[in-house]
Amino acid sequence: MDKVGLIGLGAMGLGMAGSLRKANFDLYVYDLRSDLTKKFAQAGGTACQSLDELASISDVVVSVVVNAAQTEEILFGTKTSSGIVDSLKPGSVFIMCSTVDPNLSISFESRLAEKNILYVDAPISGGALKAASGEMTMMTSANLAAYQKANDVLEAMSGTVYRLGDRAGMGSKVKVINQLLAGVHIAAAAEAMALGLREGVDANALYEVITHSAGNSWMFENRMAHVLAANYEPLSAVDIFVKDLGIVLDMARASKFPLPLSSTAHQMFMQASTAGFAKEDDSAVIKIFPGIDLPKGSQ
Repeated sequence: MDKVGLIGLGAMGLGMAGSLRKANFDLYVYDLRSDLTKKFAQAGGTACQSLDELASISDVVVSVVVNAAQTEEILFGTKTSSGIVDSLKPGSVFIMCSTVDPNLSISFESRLAEKNILYVDAPISGGALKAASGEMTMMTSANLAAYQKANDVLEAMSGTVYRLGDRAGMGSKVKVINQLLAGVHIAAAAEAMALGLREGVDANALYEVITHSAGNSWMFENRMAHVLAANYEPLSAVDIFVKDLGIVLDMARASKFPLPLSSTAHQMFMQASTAGFAKEDDSAVIKIFPGIDLPKGSQ
């Protein structure tokens, strides 16, 4: 079985690594936080001391870092450091799972092809719990050779692998559209709950009614539960949607396509970020509304 390397043991990456381990892959992991890699390796798999070590060993590399800038740095380095592109095995495959500008993903594929490295554009969705259970969604696009090499790894990490094109870009475009909906739905959910609180509606009663009515959404049901519990520990932080809705707007701006709801939601997350809630759970966008008494949870 191919040797698989995974970079990034955050909320999603840790679950994905666990799924690969359960599938009995020969697994190698790396994260800047060495305590995470050591802890993970104690239960199976191998902790690598450097990205180059992981790249030189692996037949398939899965990257689960925060953004395009980190992906660029991992692959191609910076002015003061080298990337892993020269350490990757010819014929190996790099699976990119971050939410990035689709044009950047296309560029990554082209630059890696020059080194005879295959590439899968593979943004992910579903949250940490689905990542841990191997049930997340992967929105992928790649050429046939990359799919053939990466297929077993993709299937082990996810419940559904959507094949959306024969080259990079389309997977990222679909993910960007998903993030448009996710961000707008969270912002709308926060606005609705804030209005209810301002009007004196019991928060728990409002949540119960809406989650059993036509106005419900997955994001209302999931994120307003965080608000009711007064739990803003970040599973997905406010600044994630500052970034992702920024990518949404950039993609639309390039084709002069209007996105009024996305623009408003982006401003709401920007306001929450600058108000000091950048690293809190994205449901903390509700904190931008004045004159409301938020639930205190069980504390």
